[in-house]
Amino acid sequence: MLLAKEEYVEQTFFFRTFRERLDAGFSSQEILYGMKNEILAATNLPTAISIVLTEVKLSGKMFLATRRLPHYFTPFQTFVFEEAEREDGRFDFRVALKILEREADYRSKEPTPQGTFFYQFETLSRNRLGFDRGLEAIANDPIFNDDWRRWINVVLRRQIGFVDVADLIYVRSAHYQKREGEETEATLFGEREGRIARASRGRDPLFLFSALARHLGYPSVPRIRRVQEREELTLHDLRRQVEQLEHRVQLLQEELKGGINIERFYVKKN
Repeated sequence: MLLAKEEYVEQTFFFRTFRERLDAGFSSQEILYGMKNEILAATNLPTAISIVLTEVKLSGKMFLATRRLPHYFTPFQTFVFEEAEREDGRFDFRVALKILEREADYRSKEPTPQGTFFYQFETLSRNRLGFDRGLEAIANDPIFNDDWRRWINVVLRRQIGFVDVADLIYVRSAHYQKREGEETEATLFGEREGRIARASRGRDPLFLFSALARHLGYPSVPRIRRVQEREELTLHDLRRQVEQLEHRVQLLQEELKGGINIERFYVKKN
């Protein structure tokens, strides 16, 4: 079930504020507790946050709560949370929040199945989240009808990696029907998507997504540097590294001059 516009507006605010407060040093429980009182009470998000907060207190995992709320959180949102909370994963939680923020913002305007699909599919591709479970989550998004679900589950999931993604999109476009004079099961993409897909055949799919964003205004997946390279080294850390390097250089110079005097490392007895 698609939510009302105000729900997505508040989700956008929630994901953005959550990420900003994590960067400020707050814990997830502190953020959730504070935000359930900030979110517009006319929406269902405060109730959802309360359920998420309870789950975080019990297990420390948000995705377990969002999975129990399929009428509010989409399978794709739950999938992104789950990938970000995997202990053996490399998908950063802040990146996940940024992705969900931009998707919710897109949904709060005039989303289309095409724009939603390309954004979610690019998320899988760019962050290497795995196509099998990822495409299953995408197919179950309420914005897609039966024709879309059949294409994602039966065609895309089976042929991804064997057939060029641009080809799979092109043959389901209005441009293909117009150019080739052949009818497909269902036309899922328009004339312009078909043109861009045809021009992108044989190239990296990320170039296709970039072209779609430029020409059709579809949202593009945020490209965040790897966890700010572990929160950027503090000035103190940098000074310590410089001192260690200077010490190593000094030892190398001594060795070149005839050997290192190791006696200065002994502790002198009184």
